[in-house]
Amino acid sequence: MESHTSLPVKEHHVHQRHFDRLVMLSDGVFAIALTLSAVELKPEAHPGQTLAQVWGMPLLTYFLSFFIIGSVWLRHRRTLTHLRRVDNTLTLISLVLLALIALVPVMIRVMVTGEGGVSSTDGMVIYALTLIAIHVCLALGWAYAAFVGQLAPDVPRPRAWSWLLHDLFVVAVWGAIACFFLHLTVLVVMVALTAVAVRIGVVRFERLARQMPN
Repeated sequence: MESHTSLPVKEHHVHQRHFDRLVMLSDGVFAIALTLSAVELKPEAHPGQTLAQVWGMPLLTYFLSFFIIGSVWLRHRRTLTHLRRVDNTLTLISLVLLALIALVPVMIRVMVTGEGGVSSTDGMVIYALTLIAIHVCLALGWAYAAFVGQLAPDVPRPRAWSWLLHDLFVVAVWGAIACFFLHLTVLVVMVALTAVAVRIGVVRFERLARQMPN
């Protein structure tokens, strides 16, 4: 029987292996974060409380955490789906994103329960800043893949810009929320107006993408 152990590994096989490992790692971290959202359900019953009062806030924490992590996973999956390959830069950005995703269940618990003496206002600011960092990573990853690294050449430019601006829109929205809880009224208005302008850009680029021939 002929041995194939001496055959060289082709470059596209190397790229595919890097891509597959990144996908497996990403799905694993997202799955663990989603599971921890359920583990964090720790209702504390006090005398006179109803079942709804005991479980209401923990369940809100769980579903909020699941929705946030799930929505980020969908956007990250979309990015990976359109890549022809991955490189070290995109891998590093993805690792930072995954590190932040792993913190989401903890951040939501702190925000809702006020653990560690954190006030509800401070908890909301921490939560908003975490989501800002997550969507900045999403935007950086897609911007690099689509416009710098040329890792997703099959995505039309208008659609690539639409997806990038959508991530920046989310960043601006949570930035406005953070400024609101920090009582920075002027910044709230400025960031909110920026969010509106970015959203208009999303709609326009998406319209251009739909008008392009397939």
